[in-house]
Amino acid sequence: MTSATSTAARPRHSAYTRRRGRAGLAFVTPFMIIYTLFMIVPVLFAVYDSLYTTRLIGGTSFSGFANYATVLGSGPFWGGVVRVIIFGAIQIPVMLAIAFFFSSVFDLGLTKFGRVFRAIYFIPFAVPIVVSSLMWGFLFDPGYGPFNHVMDALGFSNFNWLSPALVLPAIIIIAVWEWTGYNSIILYTALKSVPRDVVEAAILDDTPLWRIVLRIKLPMVRPAIIMLIFINAIGATQLFIEPTILNNYQAGVITNTWTPVMDIYSTSIQSGEYQLGAAMAVVLAVIVVAISVASLAFRRNQRELA
Repeated sequence: MTSATSTAARPRHSAYTRRRGRAGLAFVTPFMIIYTLFMIVPVLFAVYDSLYTTRLIGGTSFSGFANYATVLGSGPFWGGVVRVIIFGAIQIPVMLAIAFFFSSVFDLGLTKFGRVFRAIYFIPFAVPIVVSSLMWGFLFDPGYGPFNHVMDALGFSNFNWLSPALVLPAIIIIAVWEWTGYNSIILYTALKSVPRDVVEAAILDDTPLWRIVLRIKLPMVRPAIIMLIFINAIGATQLFIEPTILNNYQAGVITNTWTPVMDIYSTSIQSGEYQLGAAMAVVLAVIVVAISVASLAFRRNQRELA
């Protein structure tokens, strides 16, 4: 009796369920193959390559964790890490604040031709990063850039946006211009999911508009904001194109180790120390994975993930 009951209690997979499982596997398999070939395999090869060292005399030999010891003791590498942390700590809050402001304006319908303006604000994201960096490089150019002339007209003599003290704020301005449109579209989509009856009830209670935005809408899109914080934090660790392009306008201000990715590129490509560059890439990958795991753990703790 017990055996018959347990057999009957076991869920039976219908033919439809099996077919659906096979169809899902067929759709996922091409992605998994591409992901393995172009993501997993290169990462594993980088780990393997980082365990060796190539010398002029003696060729390539196994060196264990010697390359990692060099990376962990490298002041320029960790100086670049600190620099991108500072970059992200300033750029991300400023960008998200501007993105939330514009997305709130669009969501509340305070402007006419909202679709046109949303498209205009999204255009900078569609511009290739190299092109936008070149454009802003001309604007910040020490000799002919209009921004420096504007600052001179305001009383700041010999102002140079690409000086050692101001090149980081200049790159932050470029990054904010590039990515605000992308983040505002995501926040606008999140705001559209806020229940309309909650907003209408607040309007009937004569709640000020700023209070509706900050006390009702902002808390409800908090999961999207947290997700964007971590996504942009990962992007900040990969800062490379903007400082590389700006270095052509003010040589010597931005060094080859200014960011971790620039240090990896300089070590691997320019210096030919591929194994040491692989070790740097692995260390940077561990930092990115740590940020991703922290994001998942934080969001799960906040019950944003099932």
